[in-house]
Formats: sequence, structure tokens, C-alpha cells
Amino acid sequence: MSTLPEWKGWVRHFLLTIGLNFSNPQAIVYGYLVPVFFLVAFGSVFRSDTPPLLSRMGQILTITILGGACFGLPTALVAERERGIWRRYRLLPISISWLVLSAMIARLLIVASAVLIQIALARAVYGTPLPARPGAAALAFLFVTGAFLGMGLLIAALADNVPAVQALGQCIFLPMILIGGVGVPLEVLPAWAQRVAGFMPGRYAVEVLQPCFDARQGIRGTGFRLGALAVIGLAAGISGTKLFRWEAGQRIGRPARWWVAAGLASWGMVGLVAWRTGKLQPVPADARAWNTITEAQMGQIGFDGLPADNDFIAALAPSHSDPERTKVLAGKLAVWPPGQLDDSGQSIRNLVCVAAVADLSEDPREAEIARLVYQQIRRGFVPAVARQALAWIILGPEDGQALTKAPELGLFRHPPERLVRQRSVVYAKKYLGRALGKIPE
Repeated sequence: MSTLPEWKGWVRHFLLTIGLNFSNPQAIVYGYLVPVFFLVAFGSVFRSDTPPLLSRMGQILTITILGGACFGLPTALVAERERGIWRRYRLLPISISWLVLSAMIARLLIVASAVLIQIALARAVYGTPLPARPGAAALAFLFVTGAFLGMGLLIAALADNVPAVQALGQCIFLPMILIGGVGVPLEVLPAWAQRVAGFMPGRYAVEVLQPCFDARQGIRGTGFRLGALAVIGLAAGISGTKLFRWEAGQRIGRPARWWVAAGLASWGMVGLVAWRTGKLQPVPADARAWNTITEAQMGQIGFDGLPADNDFIAALAPSHSDPERTKVLAGKLAVWPPGQLDDSGQSIRNLVCVAAVADLSEDPREAEIARLVYQQIRRGFVPAVARQALAWIILGPEDGQALTKAPELGLFRHPPERLVRQRSVVYAKKYLGRALGKIPE
């Protein structure tokens, strides 16, 4: 019979937590108003992107979650502690674990509401597309929010008062905004800052949220980043729980401060693993240049004079080709790592290079491979992103990296990079012309 009263108490505490949050002006400012300010700021700088803000939604949502979890949560908890609310909670016939769980779930829903508001505002004001993979976006949100809520709980445990929350929160917020790939795009940071960003959770948050908007594969291939967020969030959450203070004025013992070191050590451990496994390679400055391609630039691309699909050069199998002949190769291409990078533009360039290498190598399957590449681009990426990337290949043939072989796909020959880039332009025109409806199938 004791389970039902405990459950009712949990529900009441859950509703009370939400009510207290909306009665706290500082929690409202950091949870809702500050993220909207950053949305407007990003919209002012990147509104010329096509589609507007699509390539920056990972950063915008990370800032939103940071505000609600690393400022909103500890601000509310510390304010309640100063008012003696948590001291009274200890007298309730409810286990401490239920109270903490209630507070975290309430905050999760509060942050989720702020994220949904940001997505809706971006859609309404700038016309930003919705996530291409909503399910993947929800899972990424849970990992990112869980990590930052753990950090928020640790901040609440360390802060003596609400002003101290702001100071500690800024120690986390500002570095991630400036050199962590959250506020300033990673590709414009110097190489040393990009590597330092690998020791911060903000970079991994952006890298798991962004693919849910501009790539149809969602979070597939982001296992390390999800694991990094889980490790950082778990370490911070455990440390925050161990150090949590129920009464104002209660001091933290010196031995207990080792838990702080444990929480911060997870950042260093994740960064070192990423460094040793080659996951902190600098992102080239032009890696996101494809985002700047506009519809007007696409309209200036001509499609006259292209080789016929059955020609010796740049062959392309018809759309009604027998799929059984290339079923195995299609499966390999669907999971080919260079075609699933965080940078969708470079991923598409890599796929187009596969068609170019097969054609230059005179592979017996060259026409079928070219058709599979086109199908993979259509299936794996948002149409607007695919059009931009293909136009980028045409307008900037020397940009990005060009693959000259793909042994995983059975393409072992190594044609010159110059020829691969030239042939990639031809295939990109064939693909883009079909995507725009200017070349019939």
C-alpha cells in the first residue's frame, strides 16, 4: 500500500518542480530568452544560407539545451535550497532517488519545450526545414540533454548561492561558445582550437544533433560521440549526486571534492581517446562552403553538351535497371563510411567521386555504379542539401577533398586526382539536372 502514496508524492513533486521553474525569472531568462537571442543572432549572420539556418541548427539547439540544463537547472535547485525547500523535502516519506528523478525529468521536459520552440521559430521566421529524421533527433536530444543535466546537477552541488551558479555556468558556457564549436562554427576555428574542442561536450552535442537536420542517416555513425556524451553526463551526474547539499550554508568536505575531479576527468578521458583514435582531425575552412550555394547560382548552371548516358564517357545506367545485379554493391555503398561523414557536402562529393573513379578505371559496372551513387544521394540526404552539394562540386571543382580510389567497393585503381575532379563535375551535372527536373530520366 505504500507504493501508491509514494507515487502520488512523486507526481506532486514533479508538478511542483515545473511550477517553481516558471516562477523563477532567471530560469526563464536562461531557459527561453537567451536561446531565442542566439537564434536571432544566428539568423542575422547565416540567413543567406540555403535553406536558412539548416546547417546551424545543431549549434542553436546545443545552446538552447546548455541554457536550460547548465543554467536553468542549477539556478532553480540552488534557489530552492536557499529558501529551505529541499530541507523540507528530506522529511517527506519519499526516497531521495525519487525526488532527484522527478527534478531531472521535469527539467528534461522544460528543456524539450524550449527546443521545440526554437525549431518552430526557425521554421516560422526563417523557413528552416524540420529535422529530416525526427526519431534520431529525439534520441540525440536525450543524450545531449542527459549530459548537460549531469553537468547542471554538479554546478548546483558546488554553488553556494545563485550568483555562484552564474559564475560556474559561465566557466562552462563561454569556452564552449568561443572555442568549443558551439557558438563559433568549428570549421572557422584554428586547428589548435578544433583539437581543444574535442575535450568539450559541446562539440559532440553539435555533431550528433546536426546530422538529424541535413542528412537522412540521422545519428548513424555517431556512436563515439553518443558514448562521449554518456560518459561525461554520467560522471558529472554521479559527482553532483554525491556532493548535493540539502541545506543552505552546508559546506563541502575536502575529501568529497575528489568527486569534482572525477567529473572533470571524464572530459580529459574522452578528449584523449578521440585524439588517439584520429577523431580530432582539423576541419578545413572550406568544408562547409557548399552551404553558401544559392538557388540563383544553381540557376546559372547549364546542362547542355553533357555526354549521353550510354556514351563511353560518364555512363549512367537507366533508372529501370535490374536491382538484383547490383544488390551487394548497393548494400556496401549504403554503409560506406566516406559517404556518411558529419559534413554532408563532403559526403556527397565522396559519393560522386566513386562514380568518377569507376568511369575512369573503365570498370565493367561503371554505369550501374553511377546509378547507385545517384540513388544513394537521393535516399541519404535532404533534397535541398543534395542540390547544394552537387552545385558546389560543379562551381568549385577544386574545393574539398577528392577520393581517387575506393577499395571497400572494389575500386582499386588510382586515376589522377585532376581527372577525378573533372569527371565528378560531369556526373554532378547529370545528377543535379535530374534533381532540378531539367534532365529527364
